[in-house]
Amino acid sequence: MQKVSRYLQEIVAKAAIASYPHIGTGGKDEGDQAAVDAMRSAFEGKEIDAIVRVGEGEKDEAPMLYVGEKLGTGNGPLLDIAVDPIEGTSLMAAGKPNAIATIAATDQGAFWDAGHAYYMDKIVVNGQAKGVIDINASTEQNLKAIAKAKGKSIEQIVVYVLNKPRHIELVKEIETLGATVALHDEGDVIGSILALVEESEIDVLMGIGGAPEAVVTAAAVKALGGGMQGKLAPQKDFEIKNLSDAGVDLDIVYQLDDLIKSEYAVFAAAGVTTGPLLKGVSKDGAKYSTEVIIIDSVDGLKKEMITI
Repeated sequence: MQKVSRYLQEIVAKAAIASYPHIGTGGKDEGDQAAVDAMRSAFEGKEIDAIVRVGEGEKDEAPMLYVGEKLGTGNGPLLDIAVDPIEGTSLMAAGKPNAIATIAATDQGAFWDAGHAYYMDKIVVNGQAKGVIDINASTEQNLKAIAKAKGKSIEQIVVYVLNKPRHIELVKEIETLGATVALHDEGDVIGSILALVEESEIDVLMGIGGAPEAVVTAAAVKALGGGMQGKLAPQKDFEIKNLSDAGVDLDIVYQLDDLIKSEYAVFAAAGVTTGPLLKGVSKDGAKYSTEVIIIDSVDGLKKEMITI
């Protein structure tokens, strides 16, 4: 499966680099579309038989990288694919840190189907704390358990939280307990990766983010032996209705093995704008470079500068 990892490395690099002319221009939609076009084009000729499980929407909403689209030559490993050509489109458009291009893969049929779900409450930790998290427990119980598992005090714990009105109370709780809140406007996938990697100051991601993004994240968590739990947390009336009509139980706790039902997992991300995890796209003459992280269940984590 090393071939798959190489493919994904190239694909995310091309998506990130395609967004370069739009970084800092305010062109959120233009930059995103450029990344989508480049990512879809990069699948051409790849010796895989892949199906998009998380993508740009249904077929009538997205002309490419739509859910159910088949990618690759049809010859090669049978894969599920989850993509987010630019996570942090507003960050990219404003030239702010932490915009990335992402993709994940697993065995065909192994990714959870988000269906009508758009939002999910999540906890993500690295392997040290994977056995102690409980999304039904209080913030205090979780932070105490995570701190103990990591050999830290609560005051040493750093929690990645999206800077959204829905998290006002969560932020107050964390700060009252003495832990540090790292607030970010966008990026619950990159927040999860930061919680997983040893070089990061982030100990845990908490709070409500995207349900489809949970699938992308799950591949990285599985590959690095981390821990993850989630519960659907609909934020809009139409989402609540759609989930109710579909008979979805909002009390279900989604474990990592529910989100990805395979031990084989690959996650790749390329820096669009420079952040604590990845260097963004740079240009030297006619050449473009970006830093790519590959996480897979065989070789673990690798970083590499890719020049195209």
